Amino acid sequence: METIVTQNKTAELPAVRPRRLPAWKYMLRHRAFYLMLVPGLLYFLVFKYVPLAGSVIAFQDYNIFKGFAGSDWVGFRWFEQMLAYDKFGRLIRNTLLISLYQTVFAFPLPILLACLLNEVRSMAFKRVTQTVLYLPHFLSWTIVFGLTYMMLSPAQGFVNQLIVMLGGEKIAFLQKPEYFRSIIITSGIWKEMGWNAIIFIAALAGINPSLYEAAKMDGANRWKQFLHISLPGLLPAIMILLMLKIGHVMDSGFEQIYQFLNPATYETGDVLDTYTYRAGILQGQYSITTAIGLFKSVIGFILLVIANRVSKLTTGEGLY
Repeated sequence: METIVTQNKTAELPAVRPRRLPAWKYMLRHRAFYLMLVPGLLYFLVFKYVPLAGSVIAFQDYNIFKGFAGSDWVGFRWFEQMLAYDKFGRLIRNTLLISLYQTVFAFPLPILLACLLNEVRSMAFKRVTQTVLYLPHFLSWTIVFGLTYMMLSPAQGFVNQLIVMLGGEKIAFLQKPEYFRSIIITSGIWKEMGWNAIIFIAALAGINPSLYEAAKMDGANRWKQFLHISLPGLLPAIMILLMLKIGHVMDSGFEQIYQFLNPATYETGDVLDTYTYRAGILQGQYSITTAIGLFKSVIGFILLVIANRVSKLTTGEGLY
């Protein structure tokens, strides 16, 4: 309420509220912004939502010539066959272990890198370092595999030459199941760590510099500044990305694993995505591979909902 004084008397006038425009007028007034949304909305509609109709293949004995309408319905037969597959346990174990290792080892490193770069005072050095660390992201996994093979090759690989110089014997790393997961995690960190740090660098840039100045005046050292200012400022971004990572826990990175995988390493490297590729693309078993994809999506959705609930209860931040 607004208050005015007239001849020693106080009178109250009702506050004037702005008139809300109808939705169509509001959209017309801001049509330029809505037009910019159209390409993104079309992308999600065509490539994300329309393909969801193909999930019915998981409940059909799908025939590529008969299509959706002509194929016979078989209920949950393919899910039962998937669970009865003798190597399904191995596929689940490998998928979850690789995703767990990626979360434990690969996820925190971009955060640490962003914090280290944030402490660099020389802008020239900082920009050169960022550029060098970003470059591997733009290499294909085929090139990364070639570089890894050159490093680990028993014939001329640098690592094996170093082992021989130290008195050891050459090791065929890429043919040993016990080394497969370590190679996958290490190569993934090298390729994506710099690129994944971008969002954390942006989050650090959004922290008010006066907070650091006040902390310095209070005698806080670099560690205390990180612990009480940088880390809380990064926490919302960390939680959001961690939840998205949990939602993709059944996706271990097909492109990377397929490049490095060979029959000798199936024991520790064969995951749901690589099996789906062999069964669906190479063998034409579309129904069972769709069932596996639907199974992965449901598990990921459940984990995402749980993680979002836990995040809201603990930090107050969530995806929705």
